[in-house]
Amino acid sequence: MTNEQIRQEREVIKRRLQKEHRQLTVRKFLRNKLAMIGSIITLSMITLALLAPVLFPEGPLVTSVFERLTRPGVNGYLLGADNLGRSVLVRLLYGARISLGIGAGVGLLSMLFGMVLGLYACYYPKLDNVIMRVCDALSAIPSTLLAIAMVAMLGGGIGNLILSLTVVSVPRVARVARSSALVVKEQTYIEAMRSLGASDSRIIWLHIAPNILSPVVVQASYIFANAIITEAALSFLGVGVPQPEPSWGNILYDGKAVIHKAWWMIVYPGIATALTVLGLNIFGDGLRDVLDPHTN
Repeated sequence: MTNEQIRQEREVIKRRLQKEHRQLTVRKFLRNKLAMIGSIITLSMITLALLAPVLFPEGPLVTSVFERLTRPGVNGYLLGADNLGRSVLVRLLYGARISLGIGAGVGLLSMLFGMVLGLYACYYPKLDNVIMRVCDALSAIPSTLLAIAMVAMLGGGIGNLILSLTVVSVPRVARVARSSALVVKEQTYIEAMRSLGASDSRIIWLHIAPNILSPVVVQASYIFANAIITEAALSFLGVGVPQPEPSWGNILYDGKAVIHKAWWMIVYPGIATALTVLGLNIFGDGLRDVLDPHTN
């Protein structure tokens, strides 16, 4: 058998093992009740958010002064109307697009930058001291206060809000990535790659990064949920998503002035936020169980 045939046979075996591993992961995920419940809740919220323009093409800014504070179920307002006569249901669905979009953006950016910082902190001890001390400093400040300070410094807007929440969340991912990478770094095959003359970048991105992806993804799902809560808190305080764009926090902000007259402006966005965050946290717990190699 020639070297080329041996190489081809190895590639076939490698692809077969990868396929079997993916199938095993999928079966394990489908058997995990937590992961399934969390994914159903999360996907349902995402689907409703995506279908908002189809279900209600008129948009969330249509007002009717004569219908202000209409109770749920009256005059076609399934979840009632707000203080400007806007449908709470429509604003909830359109607000889901913004709230979930902010959460997803913060989760993805935090995962990306956190992995980069964690990997290089793990591999280069001199960088480790600098990066981890900066993470310690950021972690010492309450996340909501730090986010408010960042928004005040950068200004309003959804983009600046995502950037601010990303800065707040990156230290968490960096710590998880660094701790996982430290374990992988000491493995025998990493030492073998060094002895064969592999570059640092090749070792970091081709041999360490893929092996720490699972805990980082799980952490990102938690950050997704936390970003939704933080955005709602900032918008409730008036420093989040600028009016009149709907977000769940903005709806709560509008409802606090009329809470005694229109309880639905507080209850329904609160339920939507709590249910989505619960679904994401359950999904994260289930995903952790599925991706943990020590579980059956």
